[in-house]
Amino acid sequence: MTVAALQAMDALSRRATMLRDSLRRSQGNTDGMVTILGSFDHRLSALEAAMRPTQVRTHAIRTAHENIDRTIKAADGILSQFDLARRAEATILRGPHEDLESYLEAVDVLKGISRFFSSNKNFKSSEGVLNHVNNLLAKSTLKIEEEFKQLMSTYSKPIEPDRLFDCLPKSLRPTKGDHESDGGSHHPSKGLEAAVYRTPTLIPPRILPLMNDIAQQLVQAGNQQTCYKIYRDYRASALEVSLRKLGVEKLTKDDVQKMQWEALEAKIGNWIHFMRIAVKLLLAGERKICDQIFDGVNFNKGHCFAELTANSIITLFSFGDAVAKSKRSPEKLFVLLDMYEVMRELQPEIDEIFEGKPCTEMREAASSLTKRLAQTAQETFADFEEAVEKDASKTIVQDGTVHPLTSYVINYVKFLFDYQSTLKLLFQEFDSGTEAESQLAAVTTRIMQALQNNLDGKSKQYKDPALTHLFLMNNIHYMVRSVRKSEAKDILGDDWIQRHRRIVQQNANQYKRVAWAKILQTLSVQGAGSGGDLTSSSVSRATIKERFKSFNTQFEELHAKQSQWIVPDQELRESLRLAVAEVLLPAYRSFIKRFGNLVDNNKNPQKYVRYSPEAVDQLLGQFFEGQQWAEQKR
Repeated sequence: MTVAALQAMDALSRRATMLRDSLRRSQGNTDGMVTILGSFDHRLSALEAAMRPTQVRTHAIRTAHENIDRTIKAADGILSQFDLARRAEATILRGPHEDLESYLEAVDVLKGISRFFSSNKNFKSSEGVLNHVNNLLAKSTLKIEEEFKQLMSTYSKPIEPDRLFDCLPKSLRPTKGDHESDGGSHHPSKGLEAAVYRTPTLIPPRILPLMNDIAQQLVQAGNQQTCYKIYRDYRASALEVSLRKLGVEKLTKDDVQKMQWEALEAKIGNWIHFMRIAVKLLLAGERKICDQIFDGVNFNKGHCFAELTANSIITLFSFGDAVAKSKRSPEKLFVLLDMYEVMRELQPEIDEIFEGKPCTEMREAASSLTKRLAQTAQETFADFEEAVEKDASKTIVQDGTVHPLTSYVINYVKFLFDYQSTLKLLFQEFDSGTEAESQLAAVTTRIMQALQNNLDGKSKQYKDPALTHLFLMNNIHYMVRSVRKSEAKDILGDDWIQRHRRIVQQNANQYKRVAWAKILQTLSVQGAGSGGDLTSSSVSRATIKERFKSFNTQFEELHAKQSQWIVPDQELRESLRLAVAEVLLPAYRSFIKRFGNLVDNNKNPQKYVRYSPEAVDQLLGQFFEGQQWAEQKR
């Protein structure tokens, strides 16, 4: 082992010895500390035992102080309740009229005091305080009830018509002094899709929260029936009088039946106007304030609203129902469609205003009226078609012009096409399986055919066959021209137009054949001579004279008669004159050219050739002018 290693081991040994000595000293210190701490523990135990009575006394003192604090706080609470009660009592005794908001706050305070003493009945005299507070609350309920009645009376005035008109879109506002004569002569729903209605202010907005608070108080006090009755009666009266001022009246079927058509038409126009005002303004406004006044109130506001509007709804719908049930007539179809249209328009709003089970009857009444109007309109439509077919009026147009029935039916059909969308809805009410447009086309075609059948019958009343064909030509042409210029063109189609134009032409050709055949036969070079054909060498002068005289007589008769007939369409009139001239003038010129020399040498040649071809042409220009020509002639 080296010297270095030995030195290292010696050093380690010394260090180990030092560590052992150090540990022995540390153990001694530890034992000493344990002894000292044991001595402290013994002393602390003795001290704690000595202090325990003091701690008990301190705890008792602290508890007593806490009890005193709680008692003082309780006393303060009771005193503050008494103070609140005194202030609230003073407000209650003054009544709600001066300051309703403070009055309602005082009622809430009394309710709080009542709850306080009810939950602290161990306090001395709490029962007496409770009785006093409850008596005050009973008095307050009576005063609140009176105040509610007073407010409802003050703010349930009927609305003047002018105020309602101001809430309408500008397009629907009547001119000054005109609100009772709407007349219904126009189609009222056109262009109203974007119309804006402003709900009128039935009760000032600042009053509504107060009424809500009062309703809450009354219902909480168990007076919901009183609240219900007061609200219903005042608002029902205001609504009914507002409608009466507007012009709404309750009418029966007999009332409607007795009216002259012009008066009834005006009333229907007004009713359509009133329905929009009633639903969009008055009923919408009533629903709004009802919801606001009874918002959050444990109250059957649906039943209340249904009852307050019941009489007004009956009155409003009574007129529509009476018209739907009254005797049907063709002119009623358009007003029925107007009425049906406005009911369809208003149905979604009626459903919204009268939402909920309590208002089921109102919604069903509106829906029922809509269906009844649709049913009556459809039956009136069917009646019209039958009436056109069977029209037996003895009116004969002596001049062969367009018959009043034709113009009436065509105008009727034109008006129908203003109601295309409504008619399609009407058809769908009863037959949803068929295309509405094809139904409209079928109905229009049937009406046109019914008219044509009737005209065929009327044409047979003429003794002159030429006038029969002229009459049919005029009337069918009027039908075709009217269809081509209207929306009916798209419904009936080009085939219908072309087919009926051919009928016009056929009757024009038949007229020419029947009216002019005899006079043309007079000018014919065949069939009168002994050898068959008329020639200047084979015919006697007497025969030619007779032919010229016959032509003159026939032409004058035709002129006298047919210048009284009428072809009202200028283009058709000129066309017919031209067609006659194209046949008559060449034949007449030819006859004069061939046989005029046989009469020219007579003493009085103008007795036979009374009219030059130019004069005949000029006279043809006077045909089909009717009374206009007769008056000019006079």
